[in-house]
Amino acid sequence: MTSLLTRRVFQASVCSLRQQQHCAIKPAYDVRATSLFRSLAPSRKSSPSQQVKCWIIRNQSNSAPDHHQANIPSIEFGKSDKGPRLTTLIRRIEPYLALSRVRAPIGAALLFLPCGSSLALAASSGAASPQFLIYQTCLFGLGAFVMRGAGCTINDLWDRSIDKKLSIGLAILLQLNIYSILLGASSLSLVIIYPLMKRITHWPQLVLGLAFNWGALLGSSAILGQTDWKVAIPLYLGHICWTIVYDTIYAQQDKRSDILAGVKSTALLFGPRPIPILAGFSSAFVGFTALTIHLTHLLRNLDPDSPAVCHNTFIASAITGSLVWLGCLLDYCFRFLLV
Repeated sequence: MTSLLTRRVFQASVCSLRQQQHCAIKPAYDVRATSLFRSLAPSRKSSPSQQVKCWIIRNQSNSAPDHHQANIPSIEFGKSDKGPRLTTLIRRIEPYLALSRVRAPIGAALLFLPCGSSLALAASSGAASPQFLIYQTCLFGLGAFVMRGAGCTINDLWDRSIDKKLSIGLAILLQLNIYSILLGASSLSLVIIYPLMKRITHWPQLVLGLAFNWGALLGSSAILGQTDWKVAIPLYLGHICWTIVYDTIYAQQDKRSDILAGVKSTALLFGPRPIPILAGFSSAFVGFTALTIHLTHLLRNLDPDSPAVCHNTFIASAITGSLVWLGCLLDYCFRFLLV
């Protein structure tokens, strides 16, 4: 009876010690514990239940010699059950995010800004409610993000991986009226041929401006149902000049590699002193933009049935010519006086 009690007390103490130390008992100590257990056990043959208990103790000590293999794996699996799935998802979409330049959203912003200007100018005539303007602005913002990614993919790969982005862009375009759908679809040819222009002409920035600022025409038609060409064309031309300026500045970073690769650009065409030429395009951008705003103001206040209003609008047209003249003078100053 005493030996049985002693054996159970020793067994309980060994199990308690293992739980406190997270099963950190080394195999050498387990052997000693087993030997000690055997020395305390009676010489007679033990019962089957006692043999099972002894086997469990020996098996636990041999299968889990340290705490890294005993308890922690089950705990870590519970904590990181969703971790591998999230990591796998990120790894799968990361190449597409990099291809779409998600980490550099400035391109999408530059694509959206002409659209936003056109939407705001068209809505200022009172043809759209604030809710409709906000809806169209969000729609064009999403479209700019998607189509910029599609354009980058075309530029990089020229393969079928652009299908999803073009499909999303088409779905966004289909939210507009029929006139805007046709007008927007007509710009796809410019988007596709732009990557080839850098190997054909020194003016790929011009083709980029034609494609990138198509939203200046599209925004007006989305609000009014059709494009107001008198206002949209100056806005479009002004933003083309603006695109030539900022993309030429961007291309200055790659002049050496472009020369080695045989790629052409306005950065190479304008030579070592591009600032006067860029200043000229900047002046044209300011002039066209001012002309657009001025014409929008005139047309918004025009009343065809009021002779007095028509007369005042006619007199105010002199301001339009003055803005064009001022733009030409600024262009002259930047081109020649600052050289």
